[in-house]
Amino acid sequence: MILDIAILAFAAAMGLFMFWPRMRARPGWRAMITPLASIIGSGFLVLGPILQVRYGWLAPAVMAALCLLAWAFGSAIRHNIACLEHETAPAHGIRGLETLSSVALGVAYVISVAYYLNLFGAFAVSLTPWDTSLNAKIVTTVVFVVIAAAGLSGGFKRLERMEYASVSLKLAIIAGLLLGLAVYFLSETSKGTLYLLPPDLGPLEAVRLGFGLIVTVQGFETARYMGRNYDAPTRIRAMKLAQWLSAGIYMVYIVLLAYVFPPGEMKLTETAIIEMMRVVAPILPVMLVAAALAAQFSAAVADTGGAGGLAAELSHNRLRPGFAYVMLVALGIALTWTVDLFAIISYASRAFAAYYALQSALAALRAQGGQRLRYAGLAVLGAAIAIFGISAEG
Repeated sequence: MILDIAILAFAAAMGLFMFWPRMRARPGWRAMITPLASIIGSGFLVLGPILQVRYGWLAPAVMAALCLLAWAFGSAIRHNIACLEHETAPAHGIRGLETLSSVALGVAYVISVAYYLNLFGAFAVSLTPWDTSLNAKIVTTVVFVVIAAAGLSGGFKRLERMEYASVSLKLAIIAGLLLGLAVYFLSETSKGTLYLLPPDLGPLEAVRLGFGLIVTVQGFETARYMGRNYDAPTRIRAMKLAQWLSAGIYMVYIVLLAYVFPPGEMKLTETAIIEMMRVVAPILPVMLVAAALAAQFSAAVADTGGAGGLAAELSHNRLRPGFAYVMLVALGIALTWTVDLFAIISYASRAFAAYYALQSALAALRAQGGQRLRYAGLAVLGAAIAIFGISAEG
């Protein structure tokens, strides 16, 4: 009971801080919310059980590698943002790659929003008597329609207001979750009951699964398409801050989670983490469902907003963002009712890897010397991930 109260109080304090008017009024903080909302979407829900079960005691090292890989791809996108600020007449090859990468990102957005909202549906019914696949799909469809209506009626600003509230709630609950896990970790440490589980993957399969997990740390690229609302330095700074903060959250979460559960207790299902948290504190399952709903909603809103900006850029502002919202929702609903969730995750991983490969190739064309070689290497790595990666639950 004392721990439950402490978790609630800490989460409430964090929520009040993020809703503090002076904090909300800061342009840099508001710009950071969009990439942060997308990065901390499905990752903290599914990543913990996957890393603990498949990689065992190496889970924190794998998490660190994923964060570093995301930072590397982010550096390529930041380089492109800076160059685009002053690039008045790009070369023909660069224009072609820009268009191709934007198309790849558009495909990735459609798949990722379907991924987020299908998880939203699964978590929404997980603690109810109506916990069925059909009901989860119905919930997912309704939320797709809500997001489309918000975008059509208010554009990006309306989406951003919805997004700020949901991501603030999510971060406040995650703060409470980390407090609960920290107390549980220290308790288990004092009893000498930590577990160092061996990985259950061979080297090649471990690398391929690591490739597939890139979808759980993507989202920073949304800053690339916020040019109608923020200048280049603000977007670059926002992406860096979002990646630093999300990496810190992920690393603390995985370290606290990876060593406190015995073999066989973690299950690789989309809602497994809910049952796991019952052991830590009775209040956490309900809070985590709320965080899950906020996480999926805010990430879906971020990518929907990004899709609107992307459509405007590709069409040179001839195509309204509202058209992109409607198309994304229509395709997302179609995926919801025709494709398995694990297949959606696999497709999203490959689509984002292809986009990062193309953005890295663009950065290489715009760079000089050693920086060009580094970005070219990232382009090759992104292509390898797109070809060889397997889904996070694969």
